[in-house]
Amino acid sequence: MSQMQVLRARDYPRMPWKNGGGSTEEITRDGGAGLEGFGWRLSIADIAESGGFSSFSGYQRIISVLQGDGMVLQVDGQPSRDLLPFDAFAFSGESQANCRLLGGAIRDFNLIYAPQRYRARLQWFAEPTRLFSAASTLLLFCAQDTLNLRIAGHPQQVMGLYDCVQLSGNAQLFELEVDGRCCVVELSDVSR
Repeated sequence: MSQMQVLRARDYPRMPWKNGGGSTEEITRDGGAGLEGFGWRLSIADIAESGGFSSFSGYQRIISVLQGDGMVLQVDGQPSRDLLPFDAFAFSGESQANCRLLGGAIRDFNLIYAPQRYRARLQWFAEPTRLFSAASTLLLFCAQDTLNLRIAGHPQQVMGLYDCVQLSGNAQLFELEVDGRCCVVELSDVSR
């Protein structure tokens, strides 16, 4: 049986960026000490001005804008498309990455993971959705004021803005239903 943990946005610890240019609210991670050593990490960052991103050698990143007008990333000298709210963009953690804000400050959502240890899938949904997953770890992040989550075999959860549910230790296919805007992150251990 999988284990469910409800993570509330009000409880996320704030930590400095690796490059010292700002701070991040860490939602959850799979373990490891310090700013590296983890297999995966999910976080929220506030970006007040255009500038450089921290380097995470050996990791992949998937980033989305949560609030604000958006941004354009320069990744190893190549510009991304305009990244608008709830539009995911993937790049190598060791790339040299800089952002240019399209308006004022933004808030972003980041998945950083070690591809030699995990396969990752990140999807945004805006409408009521039913999904089936066999991922060993599933993270469901709420991006609206209130969201109802139903996972077979677990009590229904009512989530608030930026709350997250972590389902760990999954060994079989399970069903989940949500009723609005959220992000579903599926992580599968490649050693299994």
